[in-house]
Amino acid sequence: MKKYIPVLRKTRIFFGIEQNEIESMLSCLNTRLSNYKKGEYVLRQGGHLDDILVLVEGKLHIQKDDYWGNRSILGQITPGEMFGEAYVSPMSGGIFNDVVALEDSTVIMFDIKRIITTCPSACRFHSMVVQNMFFAISEKNRRLVQKLGHMSMRSTREKLISYLSEQAKNNGSSSFDIPFNRQQLADFLSVDRSAMSNELCKMRDEGLVKFKKNHFELFANTY
Repeated sequence: MKKYIPVLRKTRIFFGIEQNEIESMLSCLNTRLSNYKKGEYVLRQGGHLDDILVLVEGKLHIQKDDYWGNRSILGQITPGEMFGEAYVSPMSGGIFNDVVALEDSTVIMFDIKRIITTCPSACRFHSMVVQNMFFAISEKNRRLVQKLGHMSMRSTREKLISYLSEQAKNNGSSSFDIPFNRQQLADFLSVDRSAMSNELCKMRDEGLVKFKKNHFELFANTY
């Protein structure tokens, strides 16, 4: 567990908290560590959760399959990111989506009751964790609003332009890498992969974009 403290220090939830303070909190917050092999489910739709989870190693996808097996990728979780907080309320019900390991991954779980209940010593860093968790949830909501913006576009091209424009702005450059392969990008934008690939080729032929695998370069007025 201690070897992941440097990763925890970089997470939003432990922002401003020193390494020795995090180490002291590990037992206070009833932390547990779980390892997952590539392809294993970290969370399953319909399950219940009493913990806040932080990925400290590997990569995860939040995804949902419909009755016919069509998959939508709702998001990607990278080391240092918190997840599961939407389901820890006693009234939240079952988990809506699956969380699957894209590669061998390690997750640290924190008892939500220990987080929101201040310890008897009322330590400074415990109060900071509660505050940081609020800000982390706010940031995740902002990203969700951004995705809804992409999804609200009517056509595949409009969704691609919206997403690629945002990536260019986030990277501060017209040349950037995205975190998805073609199928994953299609699942993320909820479009047909073939239709999306055809649209990308049309955009390339029109001089709007260049791409190779997950690397893109935008031109003209695409963002």
